[in-house]
Amino acid sequence: MSQRLAVFDCDGTLVDGQASICEAMEAAFAEAGLAPPDRHAVRRIVGLSLPQAVRRLVPDCAPDVEALAVDAYKRAYRTARDEGRIAEPLFDGIAELIEKLHGAGWLLGVATGKSDRGLSHCLAAHGLTHRFATLQTADRHPSKPHPAMMEAALGETLADPAHTVMIGDTAFDMGLAVNSGVRAIGVTWGYHEAAELVAAGAEWVADTPFQLGEYLLS
Repeated sequence: MSQRLAVFDCDGTLVDGQASICEAMEAAFAEAGLAPPDRHAVRRIVGLSLPQAVRRLVPDCAPDVEALAVDAYKRAYRTARDEGRIAEPLFDGIAELIEKLHGAGWLLGVATGKSDRGLSHCLAAHGLTHRFATLQTADRHPSKPHPAMMEAALGETLADPAHTVMIGDTAFDMGLAVNSGVRAIGVTWGYHEAAELVAAGAEWVADTPFQLGEYLLS
């Protein structure tokens, strides 16, 4: 049987980082001279790379202002992390799910809009770095739903797309799966509604990490 690969989104799927993301975005918008973004709108763009996220929040934003907001976000988030103010708790049941899949022989990966540094810090904080065979971030790839992250993950692990799943909480994650020719599985504990995930290509949507594990291992 070909090696099975499960690639997870990070924010909204593995960890709940919405408070820290919203706070950094608010600080970035203030520095760029933009009106404070609506927090619901910010949660809706989690998963995109920063330039695309700012563009979604402010469609008519001038390029120089967009660049300032992106840079300000990175600095605000980095400062908060260095000062120990970043809260990225694992969702309940995620640690157990990771161990269960690893024990069953699955290769695991991450495809995220985070930076390399941000993802590395997040996984290390939870003692999970060693469980992931491939890590793909916005530092090296176009934003989801472009297939580049998944193509790199498949290349690094030599996994077969037919035995690979993309697991995420947003339509961007489902689009990444569809564009890469892998299975798309949505989760409801993140930032987009189940109906949106199905419309974007999810073959199935899990309500809990336990349910997700049962589905993958059935």
